[in-house]
Amino acid sequence: MKTGIAILAASLCLAGGAAAQDAVAEFYRGKTVRITVGSAVGGGFDGYARLVGRHFGKHIPGHPTVVVQNIPGSGSNKAASYVAMQAPKDGTAIGAIQPGAVLQKLHSDQPLPHDPSKFILLGSAASGVYLCLVRSDAPVKTFAEAFNTEVLIGTPGEGATLRELPILLVNVLGVKFRLIGGYAGSNEILLAMERREVHGMCGMSWSSISMQRGEWLRNGFLRAIVQEDLNGHPELNRQGVPLAISFAKTPEDRQVMEVIYSQNMFGRPYVLPEGVPPERVAALRKAFMATMADPALVAEANKAGMELGERSGEEVQALVAKLYALPANVIERTKKAMIYKAPK
Repeated sequence: MKTGIAILAASLCLAGGAAAQDAVAEFYRGKTVRITVGSAVGGGFDGYARLVGRHFGKHIPGHPTVVVQNIPGSGSNKAASYVAMQAPKDGTAIGAIQPGAVLQKLHSDQPLPHDPSKFILLGSAASGVYLCLVRSDAPVKTFAEAFNTEVLIGTPGEGATLRELPILLVNVLGVKFRLIGGYAGSNEILLAMERREVHGMCGMSWSSISMQRGEWLRNGFLRAIVQEDLNGHPELNRQGVPLAISFAKTPEDRQVMEVIYSQNMFGRPYVLPEGVPPERVAALRKAFMATMADPALVAEANKAGMELGERSGEEVQALVAKLYALPANVIERTKKAMIYKAPK
C-alpha cells in the first residue's frame, strides 16, 4: 500500500511538472524576448549579449524570438532601471548589465529609482578578469611606475566598471591615474588610445580586449600592467602581470578591494525584474545554462576569441545575497573608496 501511494505521489509530481512546462511553453510561443544591454554597441557586454541572443530562443520552451537592444549609460544603471521599472515582468524582459550595477548599493550612494538587490539573477555568461592596459608608448611600462608618474586613463560615465575600477586604484592604492571622462564605452576609449588622446584604460576584461582588439595585444600596441582581480587569469599570471590587490598596504585596504573584485565572479550577469512567475524563472535559468553549453554557441565563441565561464542563476543569486549581507562598516568604507579624488 505504501509503495502504491509513493508511486501515485511521484506520478502526480511528474504530471504537475509537465503541466508547468507546457504552460511555460504555451506562454512563450509566438512571443519576443528582449535582452537589454546596459552598454554601447560594439563593446564586450554587447558582444556577449548578442552571442547569447543568437542561441537562447531554441532552448526556451515555446522557442520565442530573442532580440537585443541597447540602453547605455550610467554604468548600466539606465538599462537596469528600465528592466526593473518599465519592462514587462512576465519573463520577456532580460537585462544584460554590468556586475557593478547589480552591486550598486554596496559601492555608491548615488540615488537610483530602483533597488538592484531585488533583481532575479538568471546567470552569468563568463567570469571577468579586469585589467589596466596602456599603449606601448605610455609614460609607464609597469604598474609600480604609476605610483610616481601620471597616466591618463579614459573613462565613461559614473557607475561603469571602466570608471569605478581605476577610481579604486587611485583612492586605495594612491596611483597617479588622471581620469579623462566623456567616452561612451570601451570601444570609444580604445579609439581614443589609438588617437593618442589617453594613455590607457582600466576595468577592461581580458575576454573583451581579446575579442575587440586581440591584434593590439599580439603586435605589442597594448600592454597589460596589472590585473584587477582576486586570483588573476592563468595566461596573465604566467606572463607575470601582477595583481593590484598585492599592492594593498593595510588589511582594511585589502578588504575594500576584495568587496569590489568579488563581482568579477559574475562578470557577464543577466537579470530579470522582480515579479517574474517562478516557473518562468526556473525555465529561463535552465535555458540559459543549456544555451551556454550549446555546441554552436561554444564554437562561435571560440572563433571570436570570447572566453566562457558560465555560472547558474542560483549560484550568482547566492553570491549577491552574501555580498549584500556584509557588515555596514565594510560597505561604508567601500563607498568612500569609490569617490574619485583626482591626483594632485
